[in-house]
Amino acid sequence: MLEERRRKIEEGQLNAEKIKKELAEAEKRYQEILAKANADGQKMIDEARESAAHLSERKQQEAITAAEQIIAKAREASAIEHERTMESLKRELGRLVVDTTAKVAGKVLTPEDQRRLQEEAARQVT
Repeated sequence: MLEERRRKIEEGQLNAEKIKKELAEAEKRYQEILAKANADGQKMIDEARESAAHLSERKQQEAITAAEQIIAKAREASAIEHERTMESLKRELGRLVVDTTAKVAGKVLTPEDQRRLQEEAARQVT
């Protein structure tokens, strides 16, 4: 009976050691899986950051392009408006020159005289 009891104790100790080894192996596998998951997670974070940086850069370039287009259109509109204003000023100056010349000369100017005076005033303004 003592022999039987010793044998069971030895089997229990062997089983305990076997369980201890299996537990250590399971813990080792757990650590490996955890390390791989951390590495994969970090890789995903890095890829997301890189993607966000590229997206940010692309959006910034799009904004710069849009701003440049707005500036170009504004310059074009300004140039057109300047040209219109200058034409209006030339006509008004020509009219004033004709009126002033008619008053100073004391005579009525012919349409040909008026046109000639307006053209000459516009050339001098330009």
